[in-house]
Amino acid sequence: MLNKLTNYIKNSIIELKKVSWPTKQEAIRHTLLVIAISLVVAAFLGIVDFILTKALQLVI
Repeated sequence: MLNKLTNYIKNSIIELKKVSWPTKQEAIRHTLLVIAISLVVAAFLGIVDFILTKALQLVI
């Protein structure tokens, strides 16, 4: 059991050394992009919800 865990950790470290990590600037840019897209989607869903609520109130 301990041998399997040790082997797993060693292989994980080897794989992490192969990863191409983003630069700080890339990470910031992608984070801002995700935040912007999330805000746009939230606003769109809020507007659709408002419209559908008003339409349902008219029917009822």
